[in-house]
Amino acid sequence: MFSRAQTAWLTVFFSCFVIFLYGPVLSIILLAFQGPEGGLTFPMRGVSLHWFEELWRGLGVVDISRGLRRSLFLGVLVMIFTVILSLCAGLAFRKKFRGSGVLFYLTIASLIIPSIAISLGIALQFRLLDETVKWLGQLLEIQWIIDDFQTSMGLIASGLGTHLTWTLPFGLLIMFAVFNRFNPSYEEAARDLGATPWQTFWGVVFPLIAPALVGVALFGFTLSYDELARSSQALGAVNTLPLELRGLTTTVTNPSIYALGAVTTGVSFLVIGLSLGLFWVLRKKAGNIR
Repeated sequence: MFSRAQTAWLTVFFSCFVIFLYGPVLSIILLAFQGPEGGLTFPMRGVSLHWFEELWRGLGVVDISRGLRRSLFLGVLVMIFTVILSLCAGLAFRKKFRGSGVLFYLTIASLIIPSIAISLGIALQFRLLDETVKWLGQLLEIQWIIDDFQTSMGLIASGLGTHLTWTLPFGLLIMFAVFNRFNPSYEEAARDLGATPWQTFWGVVFPLIAPALVGVALFGFTLSYDELARSSQALGAVNTLPLELRGLTTTVTNPSIYALGAVTTGVSFLVIGLSLGLFWVLRKKAGNIR
């Protein structure tokens, strides 16, 4: 199809693209291993784990450990909801129903709207909700609302829904692709053998679509784990790790921020590796079923 010279040029072009894509990540990881006199730019000044030790001690007023725990917790929660809702939607959309087209486009629309606009919209929605709660508290003389209530925004109350507006469309598109090429004869064979709908799903359908669900889970976790724009206005008083990182860029002027970047990159690659391993195992089992 291509000559040897054309193939060589395409290889060089793709190699440059990969370097451009992963070069910044590699640079951050390298600079994280500088010595105590290291700076924020090359050349490196020694090699050590000094800045990882500084990261472990803490970075001033920014609570990195809590931010990381919040991001992991929210990422896992978003992952679970993304998988469940995407699976249910994929099963529902296998048959046409009234309003299915409108519902689909409304779900996908969140990919088109700028993330910061969605974040501001959700923050405004919760502000109106908070004003309503305060008004009711004063009207009904509910003392704890009058004295203590500030906002209903939080990691789960607003953060979960905010992140789902980003992760759910991807999960939905994956499940649509899976069920569009799913062979219904497997289900028909199971029903002919006397299986109930529940047995058909768990014994036939689920093992075949399980590798795709791993992909949906990976999208759900990683997109939530590093989400910044949609979290910026919609989490209330708490911060996830990306928000803490944004704060560090204006307060930390040493390679400890690179050490944090290296750690978070390692977490991301660990999740990807575990997901790929699980995907391979489930795909092998699905092949045995066929």
